[in-house]
Amino acid sequence: MDRNADGLKPQQPSRTVILIRDRALKKTKSLAVVADVGIRDPHVLLMLLSWYFFSGVTLFLNKIVLSAVPNSAALLGAAQISVTTGCSFIQLYYPCGMWKRTRIKPIRPPNFWRIVFLVGTFRYLTVWLGLVALDYVAVSFAETVKCSAPLFTVIISRLVVGEVATLPVILSLVPVMGGLALCSAHELSFNLIGFLASLGTNVSECLQSVYSKLLVSGDNTQCNPAELQFYSGFASLIFIIPTTYYALSDTFLPSLDFTLLIWYLIDGISFHFQSITANVLMGYLSPTTYSVSNTVKRALLIWCSILVFGNPVSLGAWIGTFLMLIGILLYNRAKTAVVRSVAMAD
Repeated sequence: MDRNADGLKPQQPSRTVILIRDRALKKTKSLAVVADVGIRDPHVLLMLLSWYFFSGVTLFLNKIVLSAVPNSAALLGAAQISVTTGCSFIQLYYPCGMWKRTRIKPIRPPNFWRIVFLVGTFRYLTVWLGLVALDYVAVSFAETVKCSAPLFTVIISRLVVGEVATLPVILSLVPVMGGLALCSAHELSFNLIGFLASLGTNVSECLQSVYSKLLVSGDNTQCNPAELQFYSGFASLIFIIPTTYYALSDTFLPSLDFTLLIWYLIDGISFHFQSITANVLMGYLSPTTYSVSNTVKRALLIWCSILVFGNPVSLGAWIGTFLMLIGILLYNRAKTAVVRSVAMAD
């Protein structure tokens, strides 16, 4: 029998630890295979197209509702999160073919609910700030500003996770920042409040993404997409309740009718499927593939919004948008090189 320097028998890992480790390895292996297949897998392709479709529907419904009822961003945001929380609760038991249910209950760490609360907080801020932006600026400009997300991802990753960006990653942000400045300078519908709200959406969305990964990628904190949405939506109630009470003032209530409530419900359902398909894709696609897919989605939404709403766009804004998209592609390529170098080192 092998013994250590103190003459004691080495401690063997418990059966629980072995089971958790084996489950994590099996899940990691299966996800790696799907990530290699990418969007060529029919199920993944269906989720991707659904994500694109519901993202467009939600964005256009948001603009239509906000145009019909000005200054209703807080109430619309509360409606979206409330509806998606209810839909997520249903999908806890009926996944609708998006993922496979499992009877294995993951072990929750002591800080699980603190992370859930943070995700819920940043999720509500992302929704609310995004709607405030649409209340003040054109859809195309709001989506263009959101293309600057890699800039905030690098900063937040450095502050929260301690990840230091490489020189190619930093250089890729130059066209992103230059394109953003060019778009802002030539935007015909520029509004400072809308611009700052769009930037705030990027910050809160990046923070939400960082903390969400702690819930979906940890060995002991695996959450399926419905659990992630339900828990974070439930945590957002601390903001939804006072916000709704404030929004439903005596001056606002007369403008509410049955038709508007139906629009709120449809908008909330569309937002739910937009969010849950995005969460499903995170489990199937590599971070780089997901990021590139998100970039393509942004570009399509910008083009479609210009066609649908007829927003006038100057030549400078077109050039700025093109520079930002080029910068994002360079950013994705630089991040891919970092991931490959780390994998080769391991």
